[in-house]
Amino acid sequence: MYLVVLILVAVVLFGVASVLFGRGEQLPPLPRGTTATMLPASGVTGADVEAVKFAQVLRGYKTSEVDWVLDRLGAELDQLRGELAAVRAAAGLPDPTAGFRYATRAGAGSDPDGQ
Repeated sequence: MYLVVLILVAVVLFGVASVLFGRGEQLPPLPRGTTATMLPASGVTGADVEAVKFAQVLRGYKTSEVDWVLDRLGAELDQLRGELAAVRAAAGLPDPTAGFRYATRAGAGSDPDGQ
């Protein structure tokens, strides 16, 4: 009997607290199938990438959001590299990345620690 009364009191207190204080959300929940993950339409900066937040699901991050961000960043990099190649070609400068498709951490020479 003690346990039943304790559960009943807990339910009543929870109900009163919910009515008085609300759910605690400042914004309404997002519609189903949408995301709060954002990137600017163009001109993605390092700060934009650092500010990206992904929705967490049962086994990690929501795959569709991660894929979308990676696709956007890849397109942005391709566009910038294309513009850089056009500027170098117009200036008559050689392309230092010609012939290199992939770089590894040890082979790229970009790691200051040499690891």
